Amino acid sequence: MSLAHALHHGSGVRSAYPRLGAVTLCLVLSACTLARPHYAASDVSIGESAFIRTFEAHADAELVRGNRAQILLNGDEIFPAMLAAIREAKTTITFANFIYEKGDISREVAEALAERCRAGVGVNVLVDAVGSKNMPDAYKTRMKRSGCHVASYHSLNPLVLKRVNHRNHRRVLVVDGRVGFTGGTGVGERWTGDGRRKGHWRQTDVRVEGPIVRQLQAAFAENWRDATGVLLSGAAYFPEVSPRGNLVAQSVKSSPASGAAEAYLLFFLAIEGARSSILLTNPYFVPDGTMTDAIVRAAKRGVDVSIITAGVADTTLDRLVRHASHAHFGRVLDAGAKIYEYGPALLHAKTMVVDGRWVSIGSANLDNRSFNLNNELNVAFMDEALAKRMTEVFRQDLEFTKQVSYDDWRRQRVRNVFYLPMIPLRDQL
Repeated sequence: MSLAHALHHGSGVRSAYPRLGAVTLCLVLSACTLARPHYAASDVSIGESAFIRTFEAHADAELVRGNRAQILLNGDEIFPAMLAAIREAKTTITFANFIYEKGDISREVAEALAERCRAGVGVNVLVDAVGSKNMPDAYKTRMKRSGCHVASYHSLNPLVLKRVNHRNHRRVLVVDGRVGFTGGTGVGERWTGDGRRKGHWRQTDVRVEGPIVRQLQAAFAENWRDATGVLLSGAAYFPEVSPRGNLVAQSVKSSPASGAAEAYLLFFLAIEGARSSILLTNPYFVPDGTMTDAIVRAAKRGVDVSIITAGVADTTLDRLVRHASHAHFGRVLDAGAKIYEYGPALLHAKTMVVDGRWVSIGSANLDNRSFNLNNELNVAFMDEALAKRMTEVFRQDLEFTKQVSYDDWRRQRVRNVFYLPMIPLRDQL
């Protein structure tokens, strides 16, 4: 039984521990060594022009102008848009995903990629070895026989613990170097539908055009060279891209090689820069002390802080994460922030809207794994129209949530939960 397999099945976790032995212990101990400085608060608000430059410097997020973006909600919008872009590809497709499972939509995506390969398009597909361990070999074989290049990121090897723990959690699709998609969607039946049905995911992704696409391509190229040793180059992957709109965008890619500080600073700087409102949607709300302090400070200075997190858990480890999340509710609620748990489906969207003008959409969870171990990718925008749209989405989601009061939390909290943040390699999607 593999590590990921053992950890994914609830009843198998206990019986697997004796066999996991030293491997699990080392993984847990490695988590304990991960520490982050207590960052001082920023005095730059999101409303100031200096915020973008500050964010650019600390989050290593180049300021890119001349873009346009389309918000895509759930599989009903995401998969048709992705498939349309794939089928229109003329030169290259780069596609990376953490989760690739069996199912009708998975087969359709694989066939669309294979068809483009047969048409002469250069296609590179990268799946995470842990997250996509259940991807049928038939899909890979079909793509490879059609001429696609298919690779796995960091195979499970207990002799190389650091490599095992570092996963590629990024979602990237770039077509012809000109159209890009990112967010948190996996390829599988769970991501189909409208985000309101049991057993499915509530997801938000974004389709972008313009110079920002080069930054998405760079994120893919980084992981591709790590997995294959091949450096993508040339105009087919990095063409000259003309402005396609008026959006100012910043791509935040973080990785273990750089300490993954960029994903952390994405959240921290935005929270510290908030002056009126924070609308945070994230399935795994497990902030550390420094991040919790930032949220508490925001609430106490009068910022309207509203958080939507997962209210449904379908595996033992999801429930463990939820209990760990509940342990962090107290201080945040006591400071005046509002927390809501999403009910009809499995929340998986990872978005933030601050002060009605700044938006982030991407793959990073608000937890230790995303901040310290995973390769993550988020795109941030400074645009009131886009923020208005995302605020509407947040309000719509609120209709399917249950608010958690401070008194509810005090009555329901689980004391002394032993949470192992490194264990959910596959389940923290």
